[in-house]
Amino acid sequence: MSTKTVKSKIDLTAAAPPGIEGPGFFATRIDKVVGMARANSLWPLPFATSCCGIEFMATMASTYDLGRFGSERLSFSPRQADLLMVMGTISKKMAPVLKQVYEQMAEPRWVLSMGACASSGGIFDTYSVLQGIDRIIPVDIYIPGCPPRPEQVLDGIMGIQKLVENESIRRRDSQEYKDLLAKYGME
Repeated sequence: MSTKTVKSKIDLTAAAPPGIEGPGFFATRIDKVVGMARANSLWPLPFATSCCGIEFMATMASTYDLGRFGSERLSFSPRQADLLMVMGTISKKMAPVLKQVYEQMAEPRWVLSMGACASSGGIFDTYSVLQGIDRIIPVDIYIPGCPPRPEQVLDGIMGIQKLVENESIRRRDSQEYKDLLAKYGME
């Protein structure tokens, strides 16, 4: 049996934000550097209640490895997380708890709604199931599916990263953002 060295065509270098380069210096805008740092170091808080949680576990496992995207460390404390991943059916009794978890997260914070149940109530069109978490908290990215495949979860994470990287540092101080929180009954 012979062993061959296979050269990978995958480029592992991260692109620097646009700026001015020269020997011994690099100049760019602070919001570009902060956006790149935030996008590549998300700390997700998984709020999993159903089968979508199992698909998320598959996404964290070695085959798909969410750690490649800077989300290696899961946070199970809202005060140490910046990405709330809501997965599965949310009952109306659970809605106040979910809202409280969201409010305990520090700014900046983002929300990813994973699966049909979290996004729209799914097949459970009943009096006891919340018909979409966007009725109680703002959502940044929706991942469709019942349950979504790990590839879809990775696509959703990359969507959050793109959103985070391009977000202005001052967006959270804007009147538009304050009006959005007021719409959900938050200050």
